[in-house]
Amino acid sequence: MGLYRETYDRWKRDPEGFWAQAAGEIDWSRPWDHVLSEEAGLTRWFAGAECNTCWNALDRHLPTRGDQPALIYDSAMTGKVKSFTYRQLTEKVATFAGVLQRHGVTKGDRVIVYMPMVPQAVVAMLACARLGAIHSVVFGGFAAKELATRIDDAKPKLIVSASCGLEPGRVIAYKPLLDQAIDIASHKPSATIVFQRAEAESKLVAGRDFDWKDEMDKARAEGRAPACVPVAATDPLYVLYTSGTTGKPKGVVRDNGGHMVALKWTMKNVYGVDPGDVFWAASDVGWVVGHSYIVYGPLLHGCTTILFEGKPVGTPDAGTFWRVIADHGVKALFTAPTAFRAIKKEDPKAELVKNYDLSTFEMLFLAGERGDPDTIQWAERALGVPVIDHWWQTETGYPMVANPMGIEHLPVKYGSPTVAMPGYEIHVVDEAAKELPANTTGAIVVKLPLPPGCLPTLWQNDEGFRASYLADYPGYYKTADAGYLDEDGYLYVMSRTDDIINVAGHRLSTGGMEEVLAGHPDVAECAVIGVADQLKGQVPVGFLVINKGVNRPAADIEKEAVALIREKIGPVASFRTAIVVQRLPKTRSGKILRGTMRKIADGEAWTTPATIDDPLILNEIGEALGGAGYAKKG
Repeated sequence: MGLYRETYDRWKRDPEGFWAQAAGEIDWSRPWDHVLSEEAGLTRWFAGAECNTCWNALDRHLPTRGDQPALIYDSAMTGKVKSFTYRQLTEKVATFAGVLQRHGVTKGDRVIVYMPMVPQAVVAMLACARLGAIHSVVFGGFAAKELATRIDDAKPKLIVSASCGLEPGRVIAYKPLLDQAIDIASHKPSATIVFQRAEAESKLVAGRDFDWKDEMDKARAEGRAPACVPVAATDPLYVLYTSGTTGKPKGVVRDNGGHMVALKWTMKNVYGVDPGDVFWAASDVGWVVGHSYIVYGPLLHGCTTILFEGKPVGTPDAGTFWRVIADHGVKALFTAPTAFRAIKKEDPKAELVKNYDLSTFEMLFLAGERGDPDTIQWAERALGVPVIDHWWQTETGYPMVANPMGIEHLPVKYGSPTVAMPGYEIHVVDEAAKELPANTTGAIVVKLPLPPGCLPTLWQNDEGFRASYLADYPGYYKTADAGYLDEDGYLYVMSRTDDIINVAGHRLSTGGMEEVLAGHPDVAECAVIGVADQLKGQVPVGFLVINKGVNRPAADIEKEAVALIREKIGPVASFRTAIVVQRLPKTRSGKILRGTMRKIADGEAWTTPATIDDPLILNEIGEALGGAGYAKKG
């Protein structure tokens, strides 16, 4: 750990000096008065400085990278591929900034972006940044009620949308959802701009809705292409809503200055890519990964970024990811473990890899959900490159714990996203915020202050920020994840704090059990939840999805799964029930909805989460649990 340790210690000795040096990679129109300061008890980075995120992502590259591809749009849904150079993308962004300006959008105004994975979504985000407006991207196709909640919280002047999104086998009309959301919301935006897609054009409301292409043509005819507007480093760049425990969404705020410094630093130091390299984050612009590593990180660093519209399987097959890598010369791919579990389920022997030239491909990064050792080892065998699990959250905006490929490729320990990155001092504590010894499971917390790029607060809700993240463990940021640190400082993130189950007084991690079940050769993916038990308080129940091509009786696999847990974790787990299911309920970003599954099992009242990918799966889970003797009430 020579170079990594040296870098981490340098940050620890002089955090302000460390980040001031990293800030040298960014163009500032006015320097900062303070690297780190406090305002009303909240952390502020680079206070007094002025900058513009769009300038740093686009304009400043024009003299040296004007003709380099900035964005490659690859739609497996339509078969279209389109590349935009830095010069072309800057022109489109400046023109759309002119459109926003024509509609009265100025610095500090909010703009909601409700779009599928099309280049116009990226253009809209960067155009907001150009004007100093604050964008709030809402995942395309989100339910009208959820969109309305975000409209009422963000109070946008304008909404940018598209007529539809595309899913395998279906077209999702966005405009009716948008119309309904505006009807429900108390706050009414002054206008909407709608990008009409050929697959489903929508009817525009006269006087309120405007056509994207017409508006771009008007702005060009008027010569409207506003320059970048300087904003304070501490001004918000965007608000991204994440689900709150109360049902009210939490608007995570991202500032301009600290965000750029942190993301630019990670591109080389964490992801090991250089300007000019092709970087692909297979996520969605509606999620934090899309913000950080489809749009801002790669462009700040002068990379070529891929915007992919499709799925890892079914568009057309489990070789889609390999095709994109081969076609565009991708050096590093970042995706969620759930994508690789889907590929592994469809193509267990990775036969499709052989059909593609992956000679440019050097690294695979996984995050978004726990990277189980079985999936990581499968990917290592299939691809023959380092597979790097790393850990972060919507709130942090970039990795807290990783294997820093641009500093030093550290030894991999399966099940661990490796070690804390500069900026993050990670502790594992008990309920009284007392530090726990190595290899003891507890709450994972981060010593304050949080580094640049992390959320400084929640949108219009400083008190909610303090209550959600700072109150439970004084002096620390609460991650709401549970796990342990080993003797080498490697972190193991086992589950969300509420997925630690109490079996007859023993605190057990569902993540640990899932790791064991995933090791069964026939299991493609799995989930373990704790269900109520009169005698023991809680007992674990496992759900198994089986690999394609396995023709053995489900009952045999279920019995073997129970025996595996007994062998690897012991009778203390009280693991007696494994259920084979066709699929697991997930959010659109691939997180398994364990909390909802637990409510179904316990017969409690539950509602379909707004973020769910396919609501019908919850009925299948209910039937499977009913067959196993659960879900009796409710």
